[in-house]
Amino acid sequence: MTAPRTGDHGAQIPAVGPRAGRAGRVRRLSVPGGHGAARGAAVVTGPTVAQAITRAHREEWARLVAGLTRRFGDLDVAEDATAEAFVAATERWPLEGVPPNPGGWLATTATRKAIDQLRRESQRDAKHQAARIVYDGTPAEPTGPVGDDRLRLVFTCCHPALAAEARVALTLRLLGGLTVAEIARAYLVRETAMARRITRAKAKIKAAHIPYRVPSADDIRERLPGVLAVVYLVFNEGYLAGEGADPLRVDLSDEAIRLGRLLRTLLPDDGEVAGLLALMLLTDARRAARVSRTGELVTLDEQDRGAWDRTLIAEGNALVRERVAAVAAGGEPPGRYQLQAAINTVHTDAPSARDTDWSTIVALYGRLVLLDPSPIVRLNRAVAVAEVDGPGVGLAEVERLAEALDGYHAFHAARADLLRRLGRSGESRAAYDRAIGLAGNPAERAYLTRRRDQLAG
Repeated sequence: MTAPRTGDHGAQIPAVGPRAGRAGRVRRLSVPGGHGAARGAAVVTGPTVAQAITRAHREEWARLVAGLTRRFGDLDVAEDATAEAFVAATERWPLEGVPPNPGGWLATTATRKAIDQLRRESQRDAKHQAARIVYDGTPAEPTGPVGDDRLRLVFTCCHPALAAEARVALTLRLLGGLTVAEIARAYLVRETAMARRITRAKAKIKAAHIPYRVPSADDIRERLPGVLAVVYLVFNEGYLAGEGADPLRVDLSDEAIRLGRLLRTLLPDDGEVAGLLALMLLTDARRAARVSRTGELVTLDEQDRGAWDRTLIAEGNALVRERVAAVAAGGEPPGRYQLQAAINTVHTDAPSARDTDWSTIVALYGRLVLLDPSPIVRLNRAVAVAEVDGPGVGLAEVERLAEALDGYHAFHAARADLLRRLGRSGESRAAYDRAIGLAGNPAERAYLTRRRDQLAG
C-alpha cells in the first residue's frame, strides 16, 4: 500500500472495499474534510487521517485477518470484515477523530462486521460446518510457541496442497495486505488471473479441510521449506517494493523478521531457519543507507556504512558463526539461506567496498549455485566474478543468461555496468535504457537514469 496523496479537499486512501477479496478489485475511498460534523465532534482532516489510516493498514491488517480467521474460521469472512473495518475508518475518523487505540478500534469494528455478515448468511450453520479451517481443537504436539495468529496463518497459506505460486500470492494478500493488482504486477500476470489464483487457493483450503494451526512435529519439516520461501519473499517485497512511490515497505520487512524470530524459537536447531533470520537481519541492517534523500536507490558500493545498524549486524553475524560451528562439528551442510547469510556477512565485515573479499563471495556463490542453479543466482555470481577476474570475464557469464533473464531489469543493469567498465558506452546506454524500462520501482529508475546519463558521449 503506497502513501496516500493529499489535497485541499481531503485525502484519497487506497482501500479494499467489501467483498474485494473475492473479486480482486480495489476502490478509492475519499476521506471527507469534516463538513457536516456534529457540533462538538472532534474533526480531524486531511493528511492526519490519511496517514493514520495508512499506518493502521500497514500495522494492523495482518493481525486482524489472522485473528478473525482464528475466531470465525473463514478466510473470506476475515478478509471482508477487515476491509469493511477500514472502510468504516475512512468514514468515521474524519468526523470523530482518530481513536487513541486505532488497532483496538479496528479489531472491535471488524469483529462486529464479521458477526453481522455471518448473521446475514442464511446458511450460517452449514457455512460454519463446511469451513473446517475453523480453529482446529486438536492440540499440536508441544513444538514451541504456537499461539501467534499470524504464524498460524502463514502455515495455513503454505500448505503443500496448494501450488507454490498460490502460497506466495495468498500470503502476500492476507499477511502483507498487498492488493491483488500489486501482487499481479510483481509476478507479471494479469490482475484477473491473480484474483482467480487467490480465490482458488482459498477455496482449496476450505475444500481440503486444511486446519488453521502450526503443524505437529511430524509434518512441520515437510511444510518448512515453503514457509521459509514465502517469509523471504515477503521480506524482499518490503526491502524493495516492486511498485509504488515508496521504495521500502518497512511493515513487510519487519513482519518477515518477526516471523523469522518466531520460527527460530519454534525450531532453534534448524540451520535454514537460523540462516534465513540471519540473512534478513544482515540485509535489513543496511536499510537506512539504501535510499538517498532525493529518493534514489544507493547501491552497496556507494552506501554510507556508518549508517548501517551494527546491532542487527552483530545479531546476524552471531547466527552465521553459530551455523559455521555446527557444520564444523559434523552437522548438516549449509543450505541456501545459510550461504546467502554468509555472503552478506562478508559484505558487512568489509570496512569499505574496496576491502570486500570477493574471492570468498565467488566461492560461496559457487556452492549456492549447486543448491539453487537459478538464473538469478548465476547472475549474482557473475557480478562477483567480474570483481575478481575483471569485467570481461563477468560479462561473458552474464551474456549466457540473456535468454532466461531478458525480462529482468537487474540483468540489463548488470550488463550495462560491465559494458561501461569496458568502455563500450553505446552498448551500455542501450542496456541502461532497457533496464530503466523494466524497473518498476522509481528509486531504481532514478539510480539507473543517473548512471546512464553519466556515460561519456
